[in-house]
Amino acid sequence: MSTPTASVRYSLIDALRGFALFGILLVNARDLVQAGSDTGAVLGGDTTSTVLFFTVQTRFFVMFATLFGTSLFFVLSSARARHPRPWIPLVRRLVTLAVIGLALTFTFGNGILVEYALAGLIVLILVMKAPKRVVLIVGLVLTVGVYAAGQGGLAPLGLILLGFAAASYGLPRLLEQPDRRVVIVFVAAAVLSVPALILQTTQPGDPRYTYVGAIPGVIMATAYASGFVLLWHTRARRLLALAFEAMGRLALTNFAAGYVLVWATTFVVDYGSMTDVLPVVFVAVGIIALQAVASRLWLVRFQYGPLEWVWRTATWWKPAPMLRGTARGTRTA
Repeated sequence: MSTPTASVRYSLIDALRGFALFGILLVNARDLVQAGSDTGAVLGGDTTSTVLFFTVQTRFFVMFATLFGTSLFFVLSSARARHPRPWIPLVRRLVTLAVIGLALTFTFGNGILVEYALAGLIVLILVMKAPKRVVLIVGLVLTVGVYAAGQGGLAPLGLILLGFAAASYGLPRLLEQPDRRVVIVFVAAAVLSVPALILQTTQPGDPRYTYVGAIPGVIMATAYASGFVLLWHTRARRLLALAFEAMGRLALTNFAAGYVLVWATTFVVDYGSMTDVLPVVFVAVGIIALQAVASRLWLVRFQYGPLEWVWRTATWWKPAPMLRGTARGTRTA
């Protein structure tokens, strides 16, 4: 299997990233607005929260972290071709992500981007020096070990390595064409999701804070991602691309903008008096729809989103051409 080049852009990877953003915003919006805070309602027993706990929470995080590792591979490939010391652009990129993440942490209290940046810095030597087989094995051992120990907060380390290894083995290129092996993965993950969900019922509540909660997350994330890939190779591809591809290309900007937009709705929506988080879901879906349209319109004229431009410029220590037509854009990084 050939290794993908750094100049290739994979539409499916972009769309998967946009899809992951959709699920992540459902989780983040619920945390940000603190629905029910004024009434003293502990939202988690309401029907909508229960549905989110069993379908969204811990699921899309797995996809997003794995895709972060995939992007790390592509950026490293570019760095090796463009810089005599390829670790330097990678460090600048991850430090810049940490700075952006800290800004979000201080403003909204979510530090997930900082976690990704730190995880990337921790595994950087390994992914640069070790053979891809070693990266894959370490990623598998770390991921299985973390989930077996019930330490889901450490999951990005293993998931990033798995995403990096998948890209190094050419999986993004492979998935651009229909492949029967994806069907096998989807069926296996779908079947395993049943006992995983039953296991989750033994420790009810937010699965992020239970011992077994992360296990259904990784299994169902595999089912979601492989199911998305299967749909990508049907007539549904056009709809999926319209909804998620452009949004995934502007993932960092949309991630941060999602927080800002949700926060802005707190001035007109009384979340504190709610006894069910269903209105929060409607708000999140509306914001995603807005971002999907805005992202497509933005990319008509510009090559990168605002934060993507900052991130890329910091990575290569050179202002990236922003307007379309000034230079060809490259891959998903």
